[in-house]
Amino acid sequence: MLHLNKNIKVLPEKRLYVDMDGVLVDFNSGVNRLSTRMYELYKGHPDKAPGIFALMDPVPGAIDAIERLTDHFDVYILSTAPWDNPSAWSDKLNWVHLHLSDYFSKRLILCHHKELLNGDYLVDDNSQNGAKDFPGEWIHFGSQQFPDWDAVEEYLNQCASK
Repeated sequence: MLHLNKNIKVLPEKRLYVDMDGVLVDFNSGVNRLSTRMYELYKGHPDKAPGIFALMDPVPGAIDAIERLTDHFDVYILSTAPWDNPSAWSDKLNWVHLHLSDYFSKRLILCHHKELLNGDYLVDDNSQNGAKDFPGEWIHFGSQQFPDWDAVEEYLNQCASK
């Protein structure tokens, strides 16, 4: 007799990747929390400031939306971290553990070539790091069509029902 673990979630067929900075994470909230000294030291390149990624708040609506989307998609976090800021890599992982459910505990991918990943959708605010060449559909977060998480979630829910 086959016994299934009731805590195991059957994953949907469509894969969704979601960027962090500017999509899940409010980058400016971290910049605003830098000390005056750190701000001046990394002016023009705040992403290189050690510890900055640990200071950031979620984008409004992002946490609830991404958690709901796990009902319809196989969801991963797909982000890029600066090579010359080693704390960024661990800070991003810690941010995921702090703000998202256990579903995401091993679903963080840090990559500088998003076009190499296979998937159906990528929610990203920036065309760099391979987002514009992603083999699935790039959902341009912050654009006129997708200005916020309400618009993104509505569109993806429609896509899930097709």
